[in-house]
Amino acid sequence: MGSLTRKAAIVGTGLSDCGVVPDKTALGLVAQATKAALDDAGLVKEDIDALFNTGLPGGTLQLGEYLQIEPSISDSTSVGGASFEFHLQHATAAIAAGLCQTALICFGATARSDTTRRQRTAMRPVVNPYETPFGAFLIASYALAAQRHMHQYGTTSEQLAEIAVATRKWAAMNPTATMRDLITIEDVINSPMVSSPLHLLDCCLVSDAGGAIIVTSAERAKNLRKPPVWVLGCGESHSHASISSMPDLTILSARKSGEAAFKMAGLTPKDIDVAELYDSFTITVLLQLEDLGFCRKGEGGSFVEGQRTAPGGDFPMNTNGGGLSWNHPGTYGLFLLIEAARQLRGECGERQVPGPRIALCNGVGGTLCSCATIILGRD
Repeated sequence: MGSLTRKAAIVGTGLSDCGVVPDKTALGLVAQATKAALDDAGLVKEDIDALFNTGLPGGTLQLGEYLQIEPSISDSTSVGGASFEFHLQHATAAIAAGLCQTALICFGATARSDTTRRQRTAMRPVVNPYETPFGAFLIASYALAAQRHMHQYGTTSEQLAEIAVATRKWAAMNPTATMRDLITIEDVINSPMVSSPLHLLDCCLVSDAGGAIIVTSAERAKNLRKPPVWVLGCGESHSHASISSMPDLTILSARKSGEAAFKMAGLTPKDIDVAELYDSFTITVLLQLEDLGFCRKGEGGSFVEGQRTAPGGDFPMNTNGGGLSWNHPGTYGLFLLIEAARQLRGECGERQVPGPRIALCNGVGGTLCSCATIILGRD
């Protein structure tokens, strides 16, 4: 058993309205999700003594003011989409050290409704003088990784499309999903090319959404409304900031974070019943499958063939419809944790995986920069 194994548990999850929500601010979405998570756990906001968030207007200070919470510890680590898996590890460590007892991890964004988003993106300062002036923004970086993987291992666009098609099948069973109409591999391949070799349906959505989880100590978790979802293992790492500095375009820091999480939990990839992997693009998922050890490097394409990750397949993955078909408000990692916890508690209705006991979540941030792996389990 690792140093943080079963020292903390997720005891509440909450989602806000999602999709297109023009009548709420980012903080309003967070408040809605937080209230739902507190109700889920049977707690009140006065029980919260730690705040973890990133990407909100005004940061942690404004969040605390808005929610009227005065925390003992705060963390706004910002490493892109993996931030919330980082936060869960940090919250678990803080609880184990006695620095707090009950933490709120939350996020909200109006990426779809915010009409100034396009202007803000265009006005952002140059981050890398060798990339930014030439328009090498987010999707171009992921396209580079996809092209390299295809060149090096023979991966095909059809194999990447398997991921999008399977994820849409999960979304079709989720009443809150943005995109629920089934698609085929041909639909993905024939959708517009956005950045070669990635087509439109290889890319995540842009939406509004808010989410929250409540994490508390082992002692308190055993006496709350819902069964605890234990943190069994965790790991985090990051390897670069700019895609031109990525050591290898086919290898993520998930290799390091996953190894740490499995070691802490005393488990292996074969023990995982359901996987929630960051799906900003289809190539993101394929790289994680390899670097987390579910298949060998270069075999991700063949691993997902035959709709293996779809409902009824032997590797259930991204069971809410993921960022590709459910929602993606710009930073998605928190929603991986929410879906995993709900799957382990058996709360997912038509899309429920039969009897899962162990779930894995892996966040990926920036231009494949950061990764954090969380292994969760139920009694």
